[in-house]
Amino acid sequence: MLKRSFLIISSLLFIASTINAQTVIAKYAGEFMALGVGGRALGMGGAFVAVANDVTSGYYNPAGLANLNYPQIALMHSEQFGNLVNYDYGAVAIPFQDDMSFGVSAMRLGVDGIPDTRKALYDANGDGIIDINDDRLDYSRITEFSNQDWAFYLTFAKRQSEDFYWGVNAKIIRRDLAEFGATGIGFDVGAYYIPIENLFLGANLQDATTTLVAWSTGRNELVSPTLKVGAAYKVVEFFGGYVMPALDFDVRFENRKFASNFNLGPISFDMHAGLEYTFKDLIYIRGGYNDIKQFTVGAGVKLPKLNIDYSFARFNESAIERLDDSHRISVMLTLEEPRFLRDGQ
Repeated sequence: MLKRSFLIISSLLFIASTINAQTVIAKYAGEFMALGVGGRALGMGGAFVAVANDVTSGYYNPAGLANLNYPQIALMHSEQFGNLVNYDYGAVAIPFQDDMSFGVSAMRLGVDGIPDTRKALYDANGDGIIDINDDRLDYSRITEFSNQDWAFYLTFAKRQSEDFYWGVNAKIIRRDLAEFGATGIGFDVGAYYIPIENLFLGANLQDATTTLVAWSTGRNELVSPTLKVGAAYKVVEFFGGYVMPALDFDVRFENRKFASNFNLGPISFDMHAGLEYTFKDLIYIRGGYNDIKQFTVGAGVKLPKLNIDYSFARFNESAIERLDDSHRISVMLTLEEPRFLRDGQ
């Protein structure tokens, strides 16, 4: 099995190095940006477009960043599939004057220590590859490389009125696979609306202008727009706190068909559902269901100026060999001091 994996990786690298210049609409090209951030949102199954009211809004809905009244910093580390994939996130956001907010977010998804067998395959005479299905390897010639995906979000949000906010993201993408690399830029547009007290509506059009990712091989990939819409309702005075159900839908135009929750021709729909309960704004309990059919649970605690949030997700038990569970912990620091308070508050 190990040798077969080496051969597959070598084949993919060989194909990548021989691609002719072309521009294609690449299904799943932006999937690494859809994993979600923050223990709070992930504990709710990612149903956060209409909930977004903290520094993680730069990822879920740029308009939600206008909810901030104090500067915030957030950090998260996650190891997926055991410790095979490392996923890191960091963000900072500040309110400006009485109606604007600015933010910067960064994400890294990386697989390190991948064996490179392109120079380790040999025939009986040592002249090079004759049959790629031949399992003979010169292990002394195996090296390692990394697969890294980076995304940087620059966010601006504005309070247009007391009940309507809007925001935009400029995204810079960098992808590296061995000696191959790609760079891209894209834009998101978000809206946040409160039609009645405690009812929140949100929308985020990701990759609104179709994001271009240009590879060093000459291949150009286009990331199609994704429309995320959601609603949340806060039931206050509920057993010493509040309970808030939330529901989101991701609308994609990539012809995912059976890879989605349901579809109408080339248009696919994926659902996120979540619930959050807090007791005295101190302890939080969360649950949810995400777009890859996982049930999620989470918890959080609010300390002076510091929120600590945890989420847990388990992969499908029906898999031949079940993948390791995913645990995600995030921390959020709020500079909750009078000198940092938004103007006019």
